[in-house]
Amino acid sequence: MSNPLQVLGGITAEQFLNEYWQKKPLLVRNAMPEIINILEPDDVKELALEETVSARLIKQKDKDPNQWSVKSSPLIKGDFQKLPKLWTLLVQAVDHYSFDLAELWKEFPFIPQWRRDDIMVSYAPKGGSVGKHFDFYDVFLVQGYGHRRWQLGQMCDESTEFVPEQPLKLLPEMDIHFDEVLAPGDLLYVPPGLSHYGVAEDDCLTFSFGFRMPNIATMMDRVSDKFADNSLLKNPLLDVVRDEVAKIGEITSNELAYLKAKVLEQLQHSNDFEHALMSLMSEPKYPDNLPEADEIEADDLLEIIDTGYELRLEPASRLLYTLDDGQLLFWANGEECCISEQFESLLKQLADGESLVFDQSFNDAEILEDIAQLLNESVLMLLPSDEE
Repeated sequence: MSNPLQVLGGITAEQFLNEYWQKKPLLVRNAMPEIINILEPDDVKELALEETVSARLIKQKDKDPNQWSVKSSPLIKGDFQKLPKLWTLLVQAVDHYSFDLAELWKEFPFIPQWRRDDIMVSYAPKGGSVGKHFDFYDVFLVQGYGHRRWQLGQMCDESTEFVPEQPLKLLPEMDIHFDEVLAPGDLLYVPPGLSHYGVAEDDCLTFSFGFRMPNIATMMDRVSDKFADNSLLKNPLLDVVRDEVAKIGEITSNELAYLKAKVLEQLQHSNDFEHALMSLMSEPKYPDNLPEADEIEADDLLEIIDTGYELRLEPASRLLYTLDDGQLLFWANGEECCISEQFESLLKQLADGESLVFDQSFNDAEILEDIAQLLNESVLMLLPSDEE
């Protein structure tokens, strides 16, 4: 049993996963005080104007607040002029631009990195909202600035009907059973499918820590693409079920069972299947956010060992590993990593979110070559130890 966690209101990770995860909401007051004022409204508006940032400006008409409009990035300064009374700015993947914010993923050590979506920030003046809605993913809503009133309602699913002729998937009504105002540092966990409605009480920033599972269709597409690249699988199957005479227009149940079994056999026993999923789950959601790295060589790294640097994962990158027949296999940004055995334990720590002091433990020619490669691919980064 793990220790009680402040972010979960003093309950353990096991209790949260058993009682709340994907089942019911959880409100925790002062769960994450370190998020308070990490960003302010002006910071978010400036970030939304950056060329590579994914953002949406949502507006409600003054004469009819039930009429909505959405403009997606790129946004320009003119978009923020002559705004209606009610509007909201959503900026995705803010954790890719703020090391302080990216560090707060560590508040959720009980959910693996591959489940992370991104940290979105919502800025709204008083009355601003994105309407009554639900999501298909888990989200921890954390108040960072100002106050927001949250109402929770009924569970929804793919058959739920939405308000017609609107650019957002809005619910016509909610059966409200929760009504609370979140102050800076407060957290509200909302499971998938639970309807919710947040309205700004004043100028406020809400951070959404999203966790998402892949869908079957996407996984099947990726596995199919991987199998299509395997030349051996393009050979016709042996016809081992031709043991009876059938009508020429019929596919027998034995024939269908045989074909299905051969496909399932590949899914169960082919390395292509695991490779396709690892590639998919390690892909960055916002590849444009990956910085263009300065080319560096192993000899350059040797010169800065023990000079006050830390090695860490680039916030916009994904680095995952799996154990296959006792061997650690690493995947970064959709590609398998070929690294030396000496570097495996250190890279595992980095994938698990640790920052490592760049000292003599890295003074090995093969390790330095591995690090140089991952730095040049913007998977890892080196920062001065005292840099926030």
